[in-house]
Amino acid sequence: MTRKDAAAPAIRLFLVDDHPLVRDGLRARLGSMPNLEIVGEAGSAAEALALVEQLRPDLLLMDVGMKDMNGIDLAALVLQREPAPHVVMLSMYDNPEYVQKALQVGARGYVLKDAPAAEIVAAIEAVSGGGTFLSPAVSKKLFRNQAPRPLLTPRESEILTALGRGESSKQIARDLGLSVRTVEAHRQSIKRRLGIEGQAELIKYAVEHAREFGGG
Repeated sequence: MTRKDAAAPAIRLFLVDDHPLVRDGLRARLGSMPNLEIVGEAGSAAEALALVEQLRPDLLLMDVGMKDMNGIDLAALVLQREPAPHVVMLSMYDNPEYVQKALQVGARGYVLKDAPAAEIVAAIEAVSGGGTFLSPAVSKKLFRNQAPRPLLTPRESEILTALGRGESSKQIARDLGLSVRTVEAHRQSIKRRLGIEGQAELIKYAVEHAREFGGG
C-alpha cells in the first residue's frame, strides 16, 4: 500500500481468521491506513504458526473463534516466541472470560468484529505503539463484573490512584519521576482500557475506585 509518511516505519500486520471473507473485509477496511503493511494472512492455526515464523510481523490481528484451535491458545503460542509480535484479538464475543484470558496470555488488545473501522485502526496504532486497547463495549461489560485492577499495569494503577487524590499530571510526573507527556499517555491508555471518554469521567472513576488500587 502507499505510505503517506515515508519517515515512519510501516507496521507489519498479519491477519488470522478462518473465514476468507473476513480477511478480505479487513484488507478492504485497513487498506487506506497510512504506514501499515499487511504482510500476510492465515486461515488456520498451523498456517499462522508457520507464516509468523517466516514473516516476523510486528502485530497480529487474530480471530478468537477458529476451527482448529482457539485463537487465545494460538496467541499464547505465538507470544512465547522471540521476538514476540504484539497481538490484538478480534472477536464476535464480548464475553468477559474471553477478554480476561486473552489479556492473561499477553494479548494487548481486544476488539469486536462489528466495531467501526476507526476502532480497529485505533487498536492497531495503540498496541503497535506499546499501549493497549479494549473496545469500549468490552471494557464496560468487563467492569460491571469485576474490580478493575487486573486490567491496569502497576504504573497505570499508581497514576489512577494519584488522580483519585486530586493530583494534576504535572504533580504526578514530579512524584513518579516521569515527564508530563508520559503521564498524559498513561491517562489516555487508562481511559481506553476502562472505556471512559472524557477527563471528567476519568477523575470521577478514579475518586470512586481509589481504594481498589491500594494507593499505588
